[in-house]
Amino acid sequence: MARICLKNVYKRYDDTGKSLFGKKHQNDFAVKDLSFECKDKSFIGILGPSGCGKSTTLRMIAGLEEITAGEMYIDNVCINNLLPKDRNIGLAFEDYALYPPLTVYDNLAFNLRAKKLSEAEIKKAINNVAPLLKVDELLTMKPSALSGGQKQRVNIARAIVRQPGLLLLDEPLSHLDGKMRQTLRQEIKRMHHEIECTTIIVTHDQIEAMSLADIIIIMKDGVLQQMGSPLEVYDSPVNEFVAGFIGEPPMNLLKSIIAKTQDGFYFTFKDSDLRVKVAEEYYSVISDSMRITLGVRPVDVIITTKSTSTPTPVAVYENFGDERRVSVRVGDELLNLTTQEEIVYSRGDIIKLEFNSAKTHLFDPVTGMKIKTK
Repeated sequence: MARICLKNVYKRYDDTGKSLFGKKHQNDFAVKDLSFECKDKSFIGILGPSGCGKSTTLRMIAGLEEITAGEMYIDNVCINNLLPKDRNIGLAFEDYALYPPLTVYDNLAFNLRAKKLSEAEIKKAINNVAPLLKVDELLTMKPSALSGGQKQRVNIARAIVRQPGLLLLDEPLSHLDGKMRQTLRQEIKRMHHEIECTTIIVTHDQIEAMSLADIIIIMKDGVLQQMGSPLEVYDSPVNEFVAGFIGEPPMNLLKSIIAKTQDGFYFTFKDSDLRVKVAEEYYSVISDSMRITLGVRPVDVIITTKSTSTPTPVAVYENFGDERRVSVRVGDELLNLTTQEEIVYSRGDIIKLEFNSAKTHLFDPVTGMKIKTK
């Protein structure tokens, strides 16, 4: 097994071309001052949009990319200068990269034979791993006869057959359709519990990260934004980026001006009559006419019949079978809510809304950081 630790890691790529004066260009850092630690046997999800540095981070851990600065450790051993083969890792990419002329069995055996293991040892290792990913019935087949999901199962099985201490998965489900992604997510989770191997998965899909990982690392522009359990990053996002990235549909982020009245503070919105009561826990950090960004998840916006709520016309109605999504216009922004009620709305229907004030979030409109209560 393995414990992974990164300390102040940077990565910057140099352009291969030269400037007019014969000097190399230097790009911005792909990864900037990244530090985190993963406990033994944990399942870590590195999550973020394309270009955020998540795959670069994985490749540095694997030894496929040199780090520009910082230190990386596996079980207290600095791996900065270790070759990939000496890091005791298994790696599965989004591209299956199977050897077409070889059977599934021989694909799984390839790296073990390179390590000079006996055929008896190889057979035992494959027979132990193949049932975990349900490829035991595919061992005599060649990659051309496999479906995308089967190829990815073989790809992951090949990564774990050598019994690595650390398993690295780089967007392993990105080529699969929705149904197969869900099935393979469950298989990966079950496999992780059975082999008890420290696992890091890189993905841009927050559903994958939330469903698979024990700890999620969220990155943007090469910088770690937040690290925590799925529940922590969902319930307590540290900034607007995390708030808007986690959740499906994502959190509503509305520009608001605080208004003080005789009965307390209210969120008000430009070009809208909607007024929302501010939770008393925020009274110590807000003031009259203060500009903030209000965050509230669609599940925490409720259709109500209370006479004190502002009537609002429906802008968009979507029926997904298990839930309904309703959108109303707040000034030039859309406020989205989800409901389990089996009521069909049409554009222009008048509804009243109530916010779960205990579940609202306040963000600084300039820095994007969450405003914490004192």
